Amino acid sequence: MSHPSMRLSRRSALLGLTTAFTLGRASLALANAATEQRFVVVILRGALDGMAAVVPYGDSALTELRGSLLLPEPGRDGGLLDLGGFYGLHPAMPAMHQMYTQGQMLPVHAVAGPYRVRSHFEAQDYLEYGSNHALTSGWLNRAATLLPATRGGTETALAVGTSIPLLLRGQAPVGSWLPKTNGRPEPELYSRMLAIHQKDPITGPAVANGLKERGFTEATLSTPEAGNRYAFPALCASAGKLLAAADGPRLAALEIGGWDTHAAQKNRIGGTLKQLDDGMASLKAGLGDAWPKTVVMIMTEFGRTVRVNGTGGTDHGTGAAAFVLGGKIAGGKVLANWPGLATHNLFENRDLQPTLDLRSLAKGLLASQFNLDARAQSTVFPDSAHASAVPGLLRV
Repeated sequence: MSHPSMRLSRRSALLGLTTAFTLGRASLALANAATEQRFVVVILRGALDGMAAVVPYGDSALTELRGSLLLPEPGRDGGLLDLGGFYGLHPAMPAMHQMYTQGQMLPVHAVAGPYRVRSHFEAQDYLEYGSNHALTSGWLNRAATLLPATRGGTETALAVGTSIPLLLRGQAPVGSWLPKTNGRPEPELYSRMLAIHQKDPITGPAVANGLKERGFTEATLSTPEAGNRYAFPALCASAGKLLAAADGPRLAALEIGGWDTHAAQKNRIGGTLKQLDDGMASLKAGLGDAWPKTVVMIMTEFGRTVRVNGTGGTDHGTGAAAFVLGGKIAGGKVLANWPGLATHNLFENRDLQPTLDLRSLAKGLLASQFNLDARAQSTVFPDSAHASAVPGLLRV
């Protein structure tokens, strides 16, 4: 069922849930969940700079390549959060760092999908197809078809939003839901849209002027983030509560944009990383006792260039960082076959060389969480025999 009052595109703030229930504007019907294991995928739209989120400060080439973007090393004022001596986590991510110290967060570096394109839309499509070419369904939807059948005859997938992300499109039935509105988008949603664009030198003034012309004052658009039902942390909190229900959903997809940092990256990326960090803390809190049965995979369409551009940003790249979270993740370390940042090690003399296929990471998680064997994994990710599942991602 779709919400008639909202018209958000797939690339806007959207939460998708694959589940054993339907949730509408005025009613809630639940079917019996067929598994106790939960799996959440978070898409970072716009290409996260993995080397800003998980900084390889131990690489001797880093300072020359990125001096103007670098933060102090761990232990210094305003410095990175230690990840074992070679890598440091951006200081805007304390909640995820705490999960790391608890062994519940695993940063994954030098990772990429099987494609080598630098177009956001094309790369995001391939990321969600789970392939380097177009397919008829998204890989999380294909995974949903392999889980035990739900009971009750309701939809097996739900997107919280008016459109379904490509990741969830396919054979498994999909419904949709958004927080209730009064017939038109509330000011808090416009406020969030303005916040996303306000630091962009082109779209920021255009969005602000457009909203002012429609009668929105600065006071109207200054709704506190804590009260914004459409903000990423709020959606994560809702997703956590839904997933925690005994007869609730078992697969989920969320997304957060704002990662296309072509200019002034050092000043911009911290706020978006904080949103991600707050969201993961909210998701964990919402899950409660279901956290030990949950695996979260955070991924982006591609990384960014290793060199700083002329406007203090980074451009579209290849190798990126991903994150795996959960109560039974074998975390507390960084998973990486680090390729090095010397010029001869870069991909096309500009990008971090990927050494791990994202599909291998996803396969390993699905295999451990739902006992999907190699044949089932090939259904989720066709033509991926060379991308073997990463073993040992979960604690036994």
